[in-house]
Amino acid sequence: MTTTPLPRRSMIIASMAALAATSCTSLPLKSKPKLKLSLAQFSLHRGFRGKNGYKKIDSLDFPKITRNLGIDGVEYVASFFPNREPDLKYTKEMLQRSKDHAVVNQLIMVDRKGDLGDPNKTQRKIAVDNHMKWVEAAALLGCHSIRVNARSAGTPAEQVKLMADGLHSLCEQSEKYNMNILMENHGGLSSDGE
Repeated sequence: MTTTPLPRRSMIIASMAALAATSCTSLPLKSKPKLKLSLAQFSLHRGFRGKNGYKKIDSLDFPKITRNLGIDGVEYVASFFPNREPDLKYTKEMLQRSKDHAVVNQLIMVDRKGDLGDPNKTQRKIAVDNHMKWVEAAALLGCHSIRVNARSAGTPAEQVKLMADGLHSLCEQSEKYNMNILMENHGGLSSDGE
């Protein structure tokens, strides 16, 4: 039986991989790193919406549900707040519930509060103002971010310009709350990889 010798480069790479595997498995494992997770409220959307066949879930119970699953953090959805608007009393109660169950409030996902890239400047300003209500609620909860959508109209170049304007305005106003604004690729031009 004849064998073909490995090229020098392949032999060196294979030897390094074997050496690395051997040395890694021989190291004593001091402690297992703890992976911290957060649960998006949307993961349970059928329950929060009371869909047929699903037990209705009260949003105030979300921190308890999350803790019972052994998860450390929560990501809220604005549309699951009462009347789909932030309310000071409700937000304070949500904060208390998260403290009671030792979960960390991470962010609020905000949808349908106006297009931050609306071609109409007045409508764009209204959208920014509507999102600012959620920035304030997120800050009260101790969240680090809100997630917004990139909605606009016009040519791709026009949409980029309009979204940049709306996001810039929202970011400027959010700065005093030390709030991150995350934009999701969630429809329209934002879902176009090019």
